[in-house]
Amino acid sequence: MASLSTPLLVAVFAAGAAATWIAGVFLSKATDALDARYGLGDALGGVILLAIAGTLPEIAITVSAARAGHLDLAVGNLIGGVAVQTLVLVVLDLASGPERPLSFLVGSLLPVIEALIVMVVLGTALGGAVLSPSTNFLGGSPTSYAVVVIWLVGVWVVNRARTRGQWRVETPAGATPGRHHRRQGDDHPYPHASNLVVIAIFLAASVVTLVAGVALQDSGSLLAGRLHMGGAVFGATVLAFATALPEISSGIAAVKLGDMQLAVSDILGGNSFQITLLLLADLIAGTPVIVAAHHSDVWLGAAGMLMTGIAAIAVIARPQRTFLWLGIDSIALVAVYAAAIALLPK
Repeated sequence: MASLSTPLLVAVFAAGAAATWIAGVFLSKATDALDARYGLGDALGGVILLAIAGTLPEIAITVSAARAGHLDLAVGNLIGGVAVQTLVLVVLDLASGPERPLSFLVGSLLPVIEALIVMVVLGTALGGAVLSPSTNFLGGSPTSYAVVVIWLVGVWVVNRARTRGQWRVETPAGATPGRHHRRQGDDHPYPHASNLVVIAIFLAASVVTLVAGVALQDSGSLLAGRLHMGGAVFGATVLAFATALPEISSGIAAVKLGDMQLAVSDILGGNSFQITLLLLADLIAGTPVIVAAHHSDVWLGAAGMLMTGIAAIAVIARPQRTFLWLGIDSIALVAVYAAAIALLPK
């Protein structure tokens, strides 16, 4: 791909973006149908199905970077991408309409649990950056193993909270119901398709997402080099945005279906699962990769934790007013991300 001219690289990048976007729509619809048929629930479906499928570009980049020995790229992609993917909530807020913010429409505290999982696994991973490079446990960092364990426990907690219903939250009198579902009864995507067909659609869209993600990374990296963009800035903006396209398209599709909880769970679930890929990078590289983290990675990781906290607080507080179609929490997310990029350590 390095032999391609700049216009052709732009065309490849655009084609990868378009393919990723379209695949994300099919992923969202297939997930919605599988949720209903297998009783997974919107939150669990977002944590597992959409989260893993939407993270396929990061998986491709992580494997490629770890095999090539580019440990800093693997770390930067995984840690730095959390802030950008949390910023996708702003796009979904716009897609949900001007009447009420997305954080109000969710109407569930399950995304708060998912946000806490993101903050815990990200904080655990960043703690590994101060360990000695010689610290090695079964081929990886102890914090990488801890992240995987925490994520698995978190998925169990989300499912338990969804099915057991041990607490209940009532909105103030006169408040608009938190969750607007346009579908009625069993009105789910692909109503006449068999389970095997829906699973095939999900798998096919996942493959397209994976291939398109590789094309985005390869073409984007070459374009960044030709434009003389710094690696940290490129990874935190262009590459992170490109790999977030599956979450954007599938999230907007979920919002249009009226599944606000699925849309938010897609983002938060993807962020927490993404951090577990550090263990995959460790095992491929044969050494803990988190020790290769730069100051910029730690900075962006901290920004991602702050933005996740803002999103969780907004779901609890349920702001009702919008400003220019956005909730106050979305405006705060944009401000924090802009400040993080502006102050990004060199």
